[in-house]
Amino acid sequence: MLGRVTTGHPRTHRRTRRFWKLLLALGAVAALGAVAYVVVPQLLPPGPRPLFQMPVGCGETWQVGTYPGHGEYDVDFFPLEGDQWGQPVLASYQGTVTVAGINGSLGGRTPADPDGPPGRGGGYWVKIDHGGRWETQYLHLLEPPLVEEGQRVAQGEQIGRIGSTGNSGAPHLHYEQRVGWQKVETWFDGVPSGITSDDAEYTMKLTSNNCPDGQP
Repeated sequence: MLGRVTTGHPRTHRRTRRFWKLLLALGAVAALGAVAYVVVPQLLPPGPRPLFQMPVGCGETWQVGTYPGHGEYDVDFFPLEGDQWGQPVLASYQGTVTVAGINGSLGGRTPADPDGPPGRGGGYWVKIDHGGRWETQYLHLLEPPLVEEGQRVAQGEQIGRIGSTGNSGAPHLHYEQRVGWQKVETWFDGVPSGITSDDAEYTMKLTSNNCPDGQP
């Protein structure tokens, strides 16, 4: 009768099992740490609202609005003067760029082919962390953003240009203000825009005070 066949030394097997248990435990701790790094800041109370400015040039008047189905608090900016394409998009407030890339797909709408096929999502976009859980988002930019992830930007610094990438029907800037993961009503220069969550259509003209220091 054949006896039980074993390979290796029993102590070696025990050491191997302990090694894998330790490795799994370290992986679990690392995963919990990663989750805490992402989730815990969102549970903290937000800081005071930054003095956000319109994301366009000082003294310029733009059409600002939204429409049913566009999304709660989302704001679209359309220039009233000059070329619709390529106008500068500015940071609403100082902060750190956390995203600078492509949201969804670009599509084929360009100044040379404005009726080209639309893409998906936001196209070229930028997201800026302003501290205190506040952030802003800028979508449908014409070309790759002029800033990089991790870069510090000043209020009024150019981050891109008006375009129509992503799911966009015409050149414009889709803009959002957020606290943590929640969109909120946009405020500009300390005043609420009036674009709320009631899924109504709004169209208004606002003048930007996103000006260099010392300039009215």
